[in-house]
Amino acid sequence: MPLWLDAFLIIALALLFDRFVGEPPNSVHPLRWMGNILDAINRRVKNRTSFSATVIGFLSYLFVFILFASLGMFITTLAGYAFGRFVDPLAGEIAWIVATAFLFKITFAVFSFRHHCDPIADDLEAGRIEDAADKVQMIVSRNTKGMDADHIASSCCETISENLVDSVYSPTFFFGLFGLPGAVMFRCANLMDAMWGYLNEKYARIGYFPAKFDDVLGFPTARISPYFIALAAVFKKMNWRAAVPMAREQHGLTPSPNSGYSMTAVAGVMDISMVKDGVYVMGHGPMPTPSDVRRCSRLVELASVLFVVTVSFILYALVGIHIQLFCEGWFLAVWEALF
Repeated sequence: MPLWLDAFLIIALALLFDRFVGEPPNSVHPLRWMGNILDAINRRVKNRTSFSATVIGFLSYLFVFILFASLGMFITTLAGYAFGRFVDPLAGEIAWIVATAFLFKITFAVFSFRHHCDPIADDLEAGRIEDAADKVQMIVSRNTKGMDADHIASSCCETISENLVDSVYSPTFFFGLFGLPGAVMFRCANLMDAMWGYLNEKYARIGYFPAKFDDVLGFPTARISPYFIALAAVFKKMNWRAAVPMAREQHGLTPSPNSGYSMTAVAGVMDISMVKDGVYVMGHGPMPTPSDVRRCSRLVELASVLFVVTVSFILYALVGIHIQLFCEGWFLAVWEALF
């Protein structure tokens, strides 16, 4: 098959995996393994205030990136080689496509938003405010105990729209540019930023490189996001004209240099306000209702799919698949030399 068709099948199959299979169990999820490795490193760092801690953070990133990118390349290369040699070349190509699509899917999540937030909307509609607050606590870092229904719904819309860039656009964008190693490159930085990216004495040094690298990697995709949110809003018959102006006006309200773009664009097209007390009020409408939570997740899902099947696919077909095959060529050469 031509490479562009391989690229299309990988993208399509990864989206189907995400929609109908979902995430691997937490106990065997590669991000859980990565987190365990980082925890082990973190426990062994004694001097956290010197430049050496910054170097440790940088070397830790290189270690997990090389380890998991190499593991991914090994799996895809072995799948294609084994089936191609012992069955037939077409079977090898199909096995390579399936393996790449599955590993690619692990690096992003489009349809997980509804699985987390729809039950919260159900609780709010049924008046189970405390149950909804408990569920929200699992997806946000703020204290949700005693939170009212409006702020619970706002928290859902905030986390859905904020994670559009980190959970979808950035990993799929770098997959398009560099193939599977590119998706792993971003996912490692993003996970390390979530674990170590705190401005306190314990993490300010060791988390410096991954936090800054995550900001750099998210820079282009954050600024692209309002345009795809506007496009999705056209199909959803929302206020699509507000996406880009709202992002330009209010993106600086968030502490993160990147998250404000998608959040304010979503608030604009939905004509709602998202409120985090003492931090920001974005948008110009009323606070979201439970039905707005569902509308938000469907809007973000559509914006995600539109981005993946256009930008990510085109980049992968033109660039990323070639870089991935080049990397796999080295693994295959080593494999054949050894065996």
